[in-house]
Amino acid sequence: MKKLLKLSVLILGASIFFASCKSSEKSDVTGWNFNDTKWGGFEKLDYEGQATGPNLVLIQGGTFTMGQVEENVTFDWNNAARRVTVSSFYMDETEISNNNYNEYLYWIRRVFGESYPEVLLNATPDTLVWRDELSYNEPFVETYLRHPAYDDYPVVGVNWQQAKDFAAWRSERVNEMILVERGILNMNTEQKDEDNFNTKSYYAGQYQGDVRKNLKDIQTGGERPVKATDGILLPEYRLPTEAEWEYAALALIGQQASSKDERITDRRIYPWSGKTVRFQKRNRYQGAILANFRRGAGDYMGMAGKLNDQAHITADVRSFIPNDYGLYNMGGNVSEWVEDIYRPMTSEDLRDVDSHDLNSFRGNRYKTLQVDEDGKPVEKDSLGRLRYIDVEDDESATRDNYKRGQVHNYLDGDKESEVFYEYGVTTLISDKSRVVKGGSWADRAFWMSPGTRRFMEEDKSSRTVGFRCAMTRTGGPTGNEDSAGNKFKVKSKKVKRRYK
Repeated sequence: MKKLLKLSVLILGASIFFASCKSSEKSDVTGWNFNDTKWGGFEKLDYEGQATGPNLVLIQGGTFTMGQVEENVTFDWNNAARRVTVSSFYMDETEISNNNYNEYLYWIRRVFGESYPEVLLNATPDTLVWRDELSYNEPFVETYLRHPAYDDYPVVGVNWQQAKDFAAWRSERVNEMILVERGILNMNTEQKDEDNFNTKSYYAGQYQGDVRKNLKDIQTGGERPVKATDGILLPEYRLPTEAEWEYAALALIGQQASSKDERITDRRIYPWSGKTVRFQKRNRYQGAILANFRRGAGDYMGMAGKLNDQAHITADVRSFIPNDYGLYNMGGNVSEWVEDIYRPMTSEDLRDVDSHDLNSFRGNRYKTLQVDEDGKPVEKDSLGRLRYIDVEDDESATRDNYKRGQVHNYLDGDKESEVFYEYGVTTLISDKSRVVKGGSWADRAFWMSPGTRRFMEEDKSSRTVGFRCAMTRTGGPTGNEDSAGNKFKVKSKKVKRRYK
């Protein structure tokens, strides 16, 4: 995690957070001055764009064919191809590692350990996933999560909810660090129980922290804490949607014929070009395996003296060659949780529904902030978070865009679709079934195709499933360096290669 902390200081401490710089413009509709206490103090920011958080890469959005476009050898028929558009977003370069996750567990132990030990218990990965009735994997039970030899290997044994909770925790630590780096808050490692930094609680005035120097309040001439409208703090880290994950894995930006048109030269079977799982360019890596997967029955890493992927189980999260977006191990190593509820007919039913072809996602559960009679947020909970309640269904509402608070079954399991899932009786699919994407170290090459999909109950975990985080891009789709709309370029990275 030291590498990530250095990266975060570099990126967030020295780059884009100039949002508090105020413009001296006048309103083009009233002529009143902006950012002038004498004129009422209405603020207009000279905003330079969203910063790139630690370990994130900007994924420029666009259109692509989502779903399985190659031969469906499993005959699942659960992912019919359809064209969608994905908005620009950010994605982790790597899977979350054991060291990343152990930092999270350490923080929970320090902040909640005395009063709420169950929080740590609920967050701890299930190391027993390594056990197998006819295999001797007991050493992994004891060592994989916490031994320094596996620090930079992907965390496994985490269920979907644990992955979500990690992403939420990460959001707060990154935003807290931003305020410390900007000199607004002092570092405070003595936070306990509900008295810990939470972005929404801070915005609502329910967390003050150890203030060093707040922002100037143009309206009053005094000081004030940071607000959401300042654009200083980042959006939340979260799990990627299935569409985002698949789009980022394909990385079709590397298949463009030229920078002057929209043509993609070839489809991709895997997250790299070509039809094989081996490096094809004529150099010293020619013929090398491009991902960590199982070649066949009983063959996890090849023969002694010439190991094909140098990994009998998982591998370092920065192993192998990244794809054209700079993302490591989008095929192989571990399969990954995504945000979506699993439904087998999702693509089939929605191919002709035009309103759902932008940022395709299944799993919305709408919530609203719990407020008192004055419209202010009620007191935060015992873990320091604001309270939210589920939006109730209202079929008689005048609103046209939605009438239900939970739409997991929309057109696939509701009364309109005439399809019903009776878990444990006629199906293994439930409202807890979450999509898992990508192949793992224990899978055949077929599962490394980004269009393949599987599912697992959100409270289950596996030795082959990990995760990485994503973040919404707020603002223009091409990033901060190219607001004029010129060709998007992925910055070249120093690649760590597995082969010597």
